[in-house]
Amino acid sequence: MYFRVMLIFLFATMARAESYVAPEPSTGLAKLAHAQGKHGMVAAANPYAARAAMTMLQKGGNAVDAAIAAQMVLNLVEPQSSGIGGGAFLLYYSGETGNIVAFDGRETAPAADNPSLFLDSKGAPLKFYDAVIGGKSVGVPGTLRMLEAAHKKYGRLPWAALFMPAIDLCEKGFRVSPRLHMLLEKDKFLRLDAKANAYFYRQDGKAKKAGEILKNPDLARVFRGIAENGADAFYRGSIADDIVNAVRNRKKNPGYMTLSDLEGYRAMERRPLCGNYRNYKICGIPPPSSGGETVLQIMGIISNFDLGEKPESAESVHIVSEAERLAFADRDRYLADPDFSPIPLSGLLDPAYVKSRAMLIDRHAAMERVMPGNPPGSETVKTSGARAMEFHSTSHLSIVDRDGNAVSMTTSIEDGFGSRVMVDGFLLNNELTDFSFLPEKDGMPVANRVEAGKRPRSSMSPTFVFDEKGRLYAVLGSPGGPFIIDIVAKTLVALLYWHMSMADSIALPNFGSIGGPLLLESDTPVVLLQPALERMGHPVMTRELNSGVHGIESMSVGWEGAADPRREGIAIGY
Repeated sequence: MYFRVMLIFLFATMARAESYVAPEPSTGLAKLAHAQGKHGMVAAANPYAARAAMTMLQKGGNAVDAAIAAQMVLNLVEPQSSGIGGGAFLLYYSGETGNIVAFDGRETAPAADNPSLFLDSKGAPLKFYDAVIGGKSVGVPGTLRMLEAAHKKYGRLPWAALFMPAIDLCEKGFRVSPRLHMLLEKDKFLRLDAKANAYFYRQDGKAKKAGEILKNPDLARVFRGIAENGADAFYRGSIADDIVNAVRNRKKNPGYMTLSDLEGYRAMERRPLCGNYRNYKICGIPPPSSGGETVLQIMGIISNFDLGEKPESAESVHIVSEAERLAFADRDRYLADPDFSPIPLSGLLDPAYVKSRAMLIDRHAAMERVMPGNPPGSETVKTSGARAMEFHSTSHLSIVDRDGNAVSMTTSIEDGFGSRVMVDGFLLNNELTDFSFLPEKDGMPVANRVEAGKRPRSSMSPTFVFDEKGRLYAVLGSPGGPFIIDIVAKTLVALLYWHMSMADSIALPNFGSIGGPLLLESDTPVVLLQPALERMGHPVMTRELNSGVHGIESMSVGWEGAADPRREGIAIGY
């Protein structure tokens, strides 16, 4: 308790070291939200969504049912972060069989897209927002097809019932949160879309105020159609027509999506990636997300070190961040859509290879330069690596039901408010900007370049942890762009190494590297480590590292859930 109180106090009182506005910036630190439940738990990014999920559980639904209800409500009340116009990854655990399944609802590039999509007339990469705003950045949405696939296989309640909380809120209205109001006020591009401007803003150009009731009858009609006719109502017919027309007919950056692209979208069921850390088993999402592999590699490298007893020490931050630098070098070199680019996945996670990477770390000095390694199987890889811009507007929810089934789902439209294209009451993603804008590097094709039908590399990292007896121990994930990986790794280290509670692990200051400088979360105690880290040779930057971890931890009797105080989520137990 003392740790929590001091952390909250320091978050609120320490001076900001650097002015930095993230793509989805913070609205301040909320009270640390956590809850306990004997039978099950929901932790989600908005109270309306968490309550909708809990309603499904109390009606006899399971974790999949609850996740679908929560996602539909999030689309309405947290439109900047996720929705049916975007994509998602979902991990499902069966309490009865112990099986784990990964569902891939990542967006795909339209058939007419090619590797030069984000190059200008001179062959140079576009500036990020020159690529984002408009139809060109919109990938074929995957969230609905993925949720439908998960429901058909594991859902319990009728599909239509899962949309009722969201439809009710659309028609009766919901109160605009302070966070949504602030994000609307700050956004520079959303007003350019006539439909978004009419919905989110007043005639004087000001955003709808916090506490104001906002109704969305257009989205209610969409949800009713999907509830009655399944995901086909979205991927075919009038809604599909509206999506294609909106993408193709933008004055700025028209895209190339067709009705065939929408109709042909398929969600994928994939085998999750699992690995060991100390006495635990950690499972995550495989490519095209880089999250599962990179988190596992980071944890594998860290397992070779004693981090000591103090979480906020220069040495522990140094070791974790060096592990992240090594893992990100491999990520950027090798990971992409596995249906388009060969990935030496088993080699990257081979214990001997991971140990060889750990041996590159000096406990007292930062590596001057970090290069990708040569894991077993890399000799067959004929592609190069290049960075892609990934921003923070994503959401995560964690759910455990009374039968021990669990869902960890990370869901996104990429940048805040996506492409800023609004269709029938929902926003379309800009996920195609998660591809590398450069199609070639060092004379080789870039693994994560744009290609027709391809899924852009993601960092989403929904995660399960199992104890030494194989029992489900923790469910978690976060938004945060590429920093998702570092946020999840930090939370896992705190939870599994320092044996902190889920709530304290989430609230622990964020830090890490995604291949560049070592980033420290501003306005937190970890910034006091900057001088010591710089003496080790780290280039250090203090920034707002706005996570949104929602996690659940097994307790002796039931479950404890926690919501990240950096956003507006809650945890509810039953």
